[in-house]
Amino acid sequence: MKIGYLMNSYPMTSTTFIRDEIQALEAQGVEIERYAIRQWHQPLVDENDKSEQGRTRYILTGRTSALIFDFIAEALFNPIGLMRALGTWQRLVRNAGGGFVRHCAYLLEAASLKRQTTQDNIQHLHTHFAANSAAVALLSERFGGPSFSFTVHGPDDFENTVSLSLREKIVRARFVAAISNYCRAQLASAAGIDVWSKLKIVRCGVDADTFTPSETPFDDNSTFVCVGRFSRHKAQVLIVEATARVARRYPQVRVLLIGDGENREAIEEAIHRLGMDNHVVLMGWRSNGEVRQTLGQARAFLLPSFAEGLPVAIMEAFAMARPVISTYIAGIPELVDHTCGWLVPAGSIEDIERAMIAALETPSAKLVEMGQEGRRRVLETHDVHRNAAGLRKLFADVARA
Repeated sequence: MKIGYLMNSYPMTSTTFIRDEIQALEAQGVEIERYAIRQWHQPLVDENDKSEQGRTRYILTGRTSALIFDFIAEALFNPIGLMRALGTWQRLVRNAGGGFVRHCAYLLEAASLKRQTTQDNIQHLHTHFAANSAAVALLSERFGGPSFSFTVHGPDDFENTVSLSLREKIVRARFVAAISNYCRAQLASAAGIDVWSKLKIVRCGVDADTFTPSETPFDDNSTFVCVGRFSRHKAQVLIVEATARVARRYPQVRVLLIGDGENREAIEEAIHRLGMDNHVVLMGWRSNGEVRQTLGQARAFLLPSFAEGLPVAIMEAFAMARPVISTYIAGIPELVDHTCGWLVPAGSIEDIERAMIAALETPSAKLVEMGQEGRRRVLETHDVHRNAAGLRKLFADVARA
């Protein structure tokens, strides 16, 4: 069975888990073609991502004329498919309460995708996230393209489920992969319990042979590490606030923030306002190797998000046997508890401070135990190869249907 993977932008430094999933499936013999609506607008820093970009076929980027040609061809030679797609397209526009131009783009992209996947003999299409790419996959299927499925992460997938036409997408999909039990429950709550049988748990994973236990000792180590896009959901500003308080008792404390994004200015403002220039370092996006090296230096990984799915960065830290400080929201408590880290209320600077101090005061031997428990959990439920095998079985079930 030949599978197409469709993403809105691909590859992206913040979504290497999709790349790892694709490559794990290919290692198990699944033939995959990569498609994306557009190229990512930021420079890629990892050589693996640069290689993936060369293997990806783009629907929109550099193809405006071809996009229009493909739509005209579908209108002339596939009028029945066009009518089906238009009926679904009208419901998407109505549910969204507007966005006419954006949805016109989806329709053109879907027509072009249908023609490309037909030419490539794609039998099934899979995508990640429930927004743009899932809409294009749905419309492509209505044109007469391959069946589709998609993986839902959250939190954006759950913010406006009606305007996203989430139920419509789930009903038409062959299956929907939820990354956690919490995610599956949110999908059923939004779309209706009658779709429950379509909702499958397929957890994100990491390569535990690549993210191996760090040999850096915990003794005399006061460094915390955070990896993630600088966004309102990730709450890195609160890390700066909490670090300013911790530094009063532990002036040697340091926090390394890997990532970038729309919240960078707010983080920089907090660093300068609180005099944290020597304590909080913004490292920008880094290659996979640099991320592993930095994670391995951490006394604990720190991610006090307001909203999440289940961050892959937590899995990566655990795979390297580093304890984790995070918030008890969404799917995070399914992986993190007191045996391998600290969970705090979202938005509480005081609790982030207390957790950081607890990590600094916990004996090294105990931190080793916590890190080992975290790695055990990742090996049990978040190994990328094992989870890819589960996804491969779902694809095979589609082929047999």
